[in-house]
Amino acid sequence: MPKDVSHQGLALTKSGRPVTGIKARPVPIAWHDGLSIFASEPFLSSVGDEYGWIGGFDEKERPLCVLPYTLIRKPPLRMVRFRVETIPLAEDFGIDDEKEFLNRVLEYLNGLRADIVIPASTNAIFRTYPDGAIAAPYATFVIDLTQTEDEIWRKINHTYRKDIQNAAQKGLRVRVGSEEPEKAHALIRDTFKSSGLSFMDLRSFQRLIRGLGQHVKIFWAESDGVLQSAAVFPYSRYCAYGVYGGSVPGGVPGAFKLIQWEAVKLFRGLGVQRYDLVGSRVNPEKGSKQEGIMLFKKHFGAEWVQGYIWKYPFSRWKYLAYRLATRLRRGGDIVDCERHKLLGSA
Repeated sequence: MPKDVSHQGLALTKSGRPVTGIKARPVPIAWHDGLSIFASEPFLSSVGDEYGWIGGFDEKERPLCVLPYTLIRKPPLRMVRFRVETIPLAEDFGIDDEKEFLNRVLEYLNGLRADIVIPASTNAIFRTYPDGAIAAPYATFVIDLTQTEDEIWRKINHTYRKDIQNAAQKGLRVRVGSEEPEKAHALIRDTFKSSGLSFMDLRSFQRLIRGLGQHVKIFWAESDGVLQSAAVFPYSRYCAYGVYGGSVPGGVPGAFKLIQWEAVKLFRGLGVQRYDLVGSRVNPEKGSKQEGIMLFKKHFGAEWVQGYIWKYPFSRWKYLAYRLATRLRRGGDIVDCERHKLLGSA
């Protein structure tokens, strides 16, 4: 960890704090329902070999933020992955402060003998990134569930509203639970495969569902008892996340849209504050699958929230090994695929 130094003559952030005044150190996990479920200890322990919270403090030891992390061991690599973005604790915690905090976080992680920070999960959109990081623009779409149901409905694209209504009129039934994760996994895996994407294995998926506990719901759309679509929603009072979903080939049109609408209504009724449709590329190629995913989320009347995803190499040769492996498996990670958009705007 860096030693404390005098602030005299040093540059200041926009909030007026010295840029070297922010410290980062481990803090006890103190999760509550007003925070993202991805910051909770049961979840973190289900997806990481090591995990914890890193707290940010100013020069007066005032808490500014926390950043949950997981460390994944895949010999010979020790990889850090963030499952949620930096969580502010102070109203005056600005973007410059966050950048300096992330710089200090890297120093802490280096002390843990991490080899690389790999891109965060797609629900984690950072406002900024640390010095020396390899970054790319990324975004998500968020629906404010504190609005009335009518207000949310009116913002949904007219064609989508008709699709939802037609699906319901055709007798599609949506049920909710957390049972049958194996069935959900098979449907989502096959949907990903049809798009040329890989999905986690069944054991990892079951571990994820167990880690989320009572904070996950699986939605099923069925027609005459035949499964048409399914989606998985981790949630807390802070936010519900539409992380994974799939549909059968040639299924009843509108089934997945109906699930999304029923999820919005249910989570709003539970007092959840927002619904995150999770992840969207910035300016995807016209006619691409990525554009189709973006438009699906946009047409639900959600607010566009843009930020960054990033990675950071501590060990050059291990980073090169990681990069080669991801290129061979899937053509590179999300940062590799999108970083040209940031470089092009520089």
